[in-house]
Amino acid sequence: MQERKEFKRPPKKYAPKGLKILFEDRDILVVDKVNGLLTISNAKEKENTAHYILNDYVQKGNPKSRNRVYIVHRLDKDTSGVLVFAKSEKVKHYLQDAWESFTKEYTAVVHGILEEKEGVISTYLVENNAFKVYSVDDPTKGKLAETGVKVMKESGKFSLLAINLYTGRKHQIRVHLSEMGYPVAGDKVYGNKDKGVKRLALHASSITISHPFTKEKMTFEAEIPTYFNAIMKGKVLE
Repeated sequence: MQERKEFKRPPKKYAPKGLKILFEDRDILVVDKVNGLLTISNAKEKENTAHYILNDYVQKGNPKSRNRVYIVHRLDKDTSGVLVFAKSEKVKHYLQDAWESFTKEYTAVVHGILEEKEGVISTYLVENNAFKVYSVDDPTKGKLAETGVKVMKESGKFSLLAINLYTGRKHQIRVHLSEMGYPVAGDKVYGNKDKGVKRLALHASSITISHPFTKEKMTFEAEIPTYFNAIMKGKVLE
């Protein structure tokens, strides 16, 4: 394997706000995204996004720099946790082509006590004109979505779940849990209108990938928000 020069991070003064760097080398940049931050820009918000902030970081504040980051996958605005970016088109395509084979684990706090403590939810998902996702029985109309669920803890009206994302469909976890009758706490689209829960209780806790250059198996973890424990302990009013 060819040797490469040691990678040096940009100076601390360029550190990305709202994003904790979990790992960085010349091929990939892995961060822990806070909830409330978009992954990429939309019609309303251009600059307050993980993509924009990290581009500025790798360019060291110089927009003329050729350095940039590339989108590999996305997290919903209100979902926190591990987010992987590529530093070249080649790496982006490598990661995206292998994405289904990587292990993606999430943590969620949901309403209710699950009857089955472990299992896999499998449905076909489709999006309507209002950009809301739901399950259909016809495989020709929807995309296969599979979500592994395991109960880790139960407390009062809530359950703490460990989730394996086997496919990466839009809003997959939120839709599957809502349709099962256990919506994610704080989900204003698919769940209850929680007045006391201040954020969506969904977190991308770890991702295991194969490094694009070394092919080494690497796992990146983002600590579960303390807010989740507060919900479980009943310290958050519904």
